Formats: sequence, structure tokens, C-alpha cells
Amino acid sequence: MGSTRRFGKYRVERDVLDEQRLEEVAQRKNYSETHPSLTERLKGSLRCTVPKLKRSVVSSLPVLYWLPKYSVWDYGMPDLISGISVGIMHLPQGMAYALLASLPPVFGLYTSLYPALIYFFFGTSRHISIGTFAVLSIMVGSVTERLAPDMAFLKMNGTNLTAEVDITARDSYRVQVAAATTVLGGLIQVVLGLVKFGFVGTYLSEPLVRAYTTAAAAHAVVAQLKYIFGVSPTRFSGPLSLVYTLVDVCSLLPNTHPPTLVVSAVSMVFLVAAKELNSFLSPKLPVPIPVELITIVAATLISSYAHLNSNYTISVVGEIPSGLSPPSVPDVSLFGEVIGDAFALAIVGYAISISLGKTFALKHGYKVDSNQELVALGLSNAVGGFFQCYSVCSSMSRSLIQETTGGKTQMAGMASAVIVLVTILKLGPLFQELPKAVLAAIVFVNLKGMFKQYSDIVTLWRSSKVDLVVWLVTWVSTLLFNLDLGLAASITFALLTVIFRTQLPTYSVLGHVPGTELYVDIETHKEVRDVPGITIFRSSATVYFANADLYLEALKEKSGLDISKMIIYKRRQEAKQKRRERRAERRARRQAKRERRAQRAAEKLAAAPVFSVEEEASRWRDTCVDGNVTEEEHQGRRGRENRTVFVMPTTPRTPDGHCRWEYLKGGDPDSASLGSVSGLQDGDTATLGSSSEDTLSRDLERVSLGSLGKWTWDIHSIILDLSTANFIDAVAIKTMKNIFQDFSEIDVDIYMAGCQASVVEQLELGDFFSESITKRSLFATVHDAVLYCLDHRGASSFSGCESSVVRLQLTSTFKYTCTTFSF
Repeated sequence: MGSTRRFGKYRVERDVLDEQRLEEVAQRKNYSETHPSLTERLKGSLRCTVPKLKRSVVSSLPVLYWLPKYSVWDYGMPDLISGISVGIMHLPQGMAYALLASLPPVFGLYTSLYPALIYFFFGTSRHISIGTFAVLSIMVGSVTERLAPDMAFLKMNGTNLTAEVDITARDSYRVQVAAATTVLGGLIQVVLGLVKFGFVGTYLSEPLVRAYTTAAAAHAVVAQLKYIFGVSPTRFSGPLSLVYTLVDVCSLLPNTHPPTLVVSAVSMVFLVAAKELNSFLSPKLPVPIPVELITIVAATLISSYAHLNSNYTISVVGEIPSGLSPPSVPDVSLFGEVIGDAFALAIVGYAISISLGKTFALKHGYKVDSNQELVALGLSNAVGGFFQCYSVCSSMSRSLIQETTGGKTQMAGMASAVIVLVTILKLGPLFQELPKAVLAAIVFVNLKGMFKQYSDIVTLWRSSKVDLVVWLVTWVSTLLFNLDLGLAASITFALLTVIFRTQLPTYSVLGHVPGTELYVDIETHKEVRDVPGITIFRSSATVYFANADLYLEALKEKSGLDISKMIIYKRRQEAKQKRRERRAERRARRQAKRERRAQRAAEKLAAAPVFSVEEEASRWRDTCVDGNVTEEEHQGRRGRENRTVFVMPTTPRTPDGHCRWEYLKGGDPDSASLGSVSGLQDGDTATLGSSSEDTLSRDLERVSLGSLGKWTWDIHSIILDLSTANFIDAVAIKTMKNIFQDFSEIDVDIYMAGCQASVVEQLELGDFFSESITKRSLFATVHDAVLYCLDHRGASSFSGCESSVVRLQLTSTFKYTCTTFSF
């Protein structure tokens, strides 16, 4: 259909495109090439070629892509400096975070070594540092303490017959629990990566992740209080364990060990001051000062020479075995008890790593494959679990150091692993006298950045109240329900907010922007104009089962048409009309019966001489004047006086055999009157031979249109703008069908505009289209639908003064010349 429209000073000539027209324009001849069948796609995926094999191998082992191109002259020195800086940070953080996981410090060093080597081969990010992280360490610690509590490893002391904890057996079993959890979590990550489920991390929104890490930092602080104050609180697990532990620690504050508290306070003051100085001098320093390493070395030297453990009973790290431990198969029987924790570790670790990786990739202009990152992180955990490592992910502090010190590739991670390896092989025994209070102080100070995230509350209060609620619910649930249940509750609530927001979208009526083909919300834009007789309705969200009913109610409200009442009123009127029709049919049958009687009476009178009423009346008057009336004549005329005299009509007989009979009622001749046979029944003046079908059809038409009041005359078309819909389900399809059917009963046409190809396909699969609802009801844009409505309905539905007003508006707003459709 070609149409010419004038909008202001702009003259637009183009076709009105509905769905059927688009299908005709599209090249359907090559459909099999652009849309191969399932069998063809399966054959293509299984077909092996050399280029395809090469791409598959390189994508699975990214090191084969960048290592052959590695330039030692350009990247060697920056990666070496960066790797040494990160490796120095690995040492104190590895041992300190091992305490968060309730494991011996040496296993924190193992965790800083093996996963980093695995990620070197399979990772795609060039700047993140894989290893221990506070949040994951706390999550692992909650699992190890739940499955291996101190009370399960009590033994009797033969000297004083008191029960004490078998630390060696307890730590050995906790290592097995941590390794089993790590291997299972890694396998989950690998499987998710292989099935291209890398987008799972997107379900963890930024407010959720920040609130979760903030609450996890609170768990870490409470877990380190026993090392800071030198007390031994009771271990709790399950919901509200944080509250119980905090209450128990507060009750033990009178029993604080003063030497341990002094060591903790001095270490924290030194770390805070050194970090602030480091931040102040960072622009002038090529490499940040290794504050944590200096603190550990100094504390180890002081503890060793002052004999803090023997003289002041300050708890120290203890024996650190030199050398690497052989790999061992984790206890598979533990998988059933830790599967929930393993899944939580897999999701949280991946979410933190991919967010950091994408941040650095965007800054330095390279791409990070989310699915491959999931596989790389899973392999790092799965392989590391065989070497007694616990769950790892990228660390924000170490990754920032690796990026700011000039790291260019994953080679920096390899250099940091070498530093950790040397420490494990040669320098491990030197840290046996390191006080645990110092490691706890390092954890405290490093969590300072997470505590700064409480400022998110103010920011989210100003920007988004919904995100603020997600933040608060995540924080509270993680604090109260622990890290595993808290994560599940947080994700569930975040998804519910999405459902609620799509269930309660914004509904608007659109108007035309003069001089353009744009249609915007009438309530928010002052310059738009209504299209006469047309309502354009749009929802800000996809129509699906959760909001389908609300969509229909909003359409009724915005259009001003109460469909239910109008249809009920119309059906009542139709029922009344049917009753009137049945009564008319009964009258017609009685009328026909009387007509047949009249015809038989006329046939009997046909044998007698036919006389005229005028002649008989004249003869009667003459006789009365003469006065010569015989008795027989008088009796005969009295007989005629009591009868009805029929006069044959002058009009010809109708084709159906009926004719018009006029009658004269008996009585005084002066008062005699002429009428029709139908007047014998109820006084109506309808002709006997006429039919009432035309009258009934006209009355029924008035019932379906005119009797419904002003609504029908105001709106003749409604356009549903579905450009915001990216899918449509069975419930929504049924709702759309009901909309078409209900509005058609009050003579209002429904059209849909802006449907995406996937939505149209789902409509076809849902049997939406039929003889009454065709694809000509679908249009590419709202403007096409408006032009179609104006061509087909325009102001034809209006009458009287309203029609003239609408025609004036159409002339001033839409001056157009119609052309015929050529579908």
C-alpha cells in the first residue's frame, strides 16, 4: 500500500508496512540457507575441519594464542616487577586468610601457588591475581567449622585428666573438608563453563555483591576477634551463629590476654600508618611498599628474639613444613554434605573474578571470555583441591597492584607463583614464630576497603530505592543466615524485585509529535497531539503471565472503555431485541392467520354481487327521504348494518400473493371508518404483506453501536505498541486474543505494532492468528498502524458536529491522499 502523508511542512511518501507486507518483501526463497534445519545444524556442529579444530584448541588453551606472540623486550621487565610485587603480597595474605578458613597457615601458601599456575594456561584475563580472598576464606571456614568442630576432637590429657582439643587431628580433617568442597566447587564451575553458562554471574547484581562482601567482612572481623583479644569463644554454626559468637566474645572480654592485645594494637597502628603513607607516596614510587611483608618479617624477628610464645604465652603460627605435599584424592563421601556450600563458592568466586576481569579488559582494550573464565577458575579449584588448596578467586588488592605496577600479561602471575614456591621450599620454617595476632591485624586492615562500602547506602538512597532494598536485605540475610543461606536468600529476593518491577510496569498512551513519525507519552510531553479516533497504548515491560491481567485492566483504564459493562449492556439490549423480534413474529403469524380468514370470507362474497358503499349509502338516503321503505327492505338493510362490508382494493396484488384489504366497520354509516386488516389486532398501521426483518436489523445495529453511548464514537481503533516485548508466553497470547475479541464486539479495531521477529514467531506457534485475526493486524511501526487506521476508518465512525471537528483535525494534522492497497 503506497500512501502520501503531510505532517506540518514535511511530506512523506512510503508504504504502510504490516506483517503480511513484510513477508512479501522479504526474500523467502533462501529461507533454507538462512534457517538451516536441526539436522543440518547438528551435522555442521559435528563436522571437523582443520580451522575449526585450531579455533577450538586455541579457545580452550588461550596460552597458545598469546604466548607465541609474547615479547620479552616489551613485556618481560614489567611482568617481572609486577609478579614480584604480587608474590610478596601473596605471602602474608595467604597465611592470614588461612586463619579465616580455619586452616593452618601453610595451606594458604599452597592456595597461592597451584591455582595461579593453572590459571596461567587457561585464563583470558591479563591482570587479575588468582589466589586467596577474604570472602571465600570465610565461606570455607564456615564449612570446616561446621563439619569439624572442636568438640568432635576432644581428648583426655593424661597429666591432669582434663579434656583438650586434638589440634592435629582436627586440622587434618578440616583440610580434607576444605579440599573436598574446593574440588566439588571447581567441577561445578567447569560444567557450567562447558555448557556456556557463563552468564550466571549476571544474576549477582553489583549492589548484591557489594552488600554480600560487606556482610562477609563482618563475619571475618568477628572470626578474628579471638586472635585479637587472645580469648577462646565457643564455636557456633548455622543461622544467627554470628550473633551468638559476638555475644560470647563480649562475655569473655574480661579475660582478654593483655600481651596479645598489645601485639594486635601495635600491628594495626603500624599497618594503618604505613598504608596511608604508601598511598601518599604512591605517585612518586615505582613500586608500592610491601607493608604486610615488612610487618610479618619484623613481627617474626621480634617474636623469635623476645620469645613471645614462651615468655608471654602469645599464640604463634607453629610448625610450617618445608617442601611441597604430594597430591591426594579428596574424600568423595563429603560431597553430599558440602554440595550447597560448593555451589555458593563457585558462583560467588566466579562473580568476583569476572567483574574484576571485565573491568581491566575494558580499561586496556582486550576481551575476556566469560565461559572460558568459568572453566579456567573451575580447573584452578579442581586441580588445586588435589594439592590441599581451598577455593580461590581474584583478589582486588593484588589485582590492582599487578595492574598499577605495569603487569602486561599472565606472565606476571607466573612470576608471583615462583616467589610463593621459593618461600614454601626454603623460607617457610622461618615464619614459625610469627604471632597469629599479627595475621589477624593484617586481615583487619585489609578489610578496610570493604567497610567503606557502607557508603553505598547513601548513594543508593539517592539513585535507586529498589537497589537499596536489595543491598539491605542481602546484608541482613548474610549476617543472620550465614554466607551460604544468605547468598540464596539474597539472589531469591533480587529476582523477586525483577518480577515485581515487570509485574507493575508503567502504562502510557502515546501521542504524535508533529512533523515526525515519533509517538511519545502524552502525560510527559506537552507538544504531542492525540490522533483522532485512535488510542496508542504501550507498556514499559514485556507482557507475560505475571502481568497479563494487569495489562488488560490498564488498557481499559487508559482507553476509557469499560469493556465488561459495555458488553453486558449490549447483550442485554440484544436479548431485549430478540424478545421484541419473537413477539413480532408471533404477531405476524396471527396476522397471516387473520389474512387467510379474510381471504376466505372475500371468496364467499365474490359469488354475490359486489356493490359500492357509496351507492348503497345513497340508496339508503333516498329511501329514507321518500319514506317508502318496505318491511323486507328494512330488515335486509338492518342485516347489512351488523356486518363488515369489504371493498376490493384498487392496488394490484403483490408478488407474494398479498394485497391490501380495506374494511368498513358496521354501525352508523356516518361513523363508519376505513382501515387495514392489521388494525384488527393492536391498532398498528403496518401493511399486512410487509416484513419486519429490515426494521429488526436496523434496530439491532443501533443496539450494537449507537445504544452504547459516546465511547464507540470517540475511539474506533486501538494500537498496542509491543516494541518493548522480547517474548510472549501462552497466557499473554490468550490475553491478546481476548482483547481482539472483546473490543471487536463494540466495533473497535485492535492492531499491534513494533513486534520483534521472535514475538511474531511465538504468536504463530501459539495459534494466535486465525480468520478473524490475521497478520494484517501487525505493523512494523506505530506510524504504519496509524496510517492504516486513518485510511480505513478515519472520521467515518463519527457523525454530526463531531464528524466535522474530526475532519478539521485530520485536515490540519494529517493531510493525506489515500491510495488503494496492493497486497
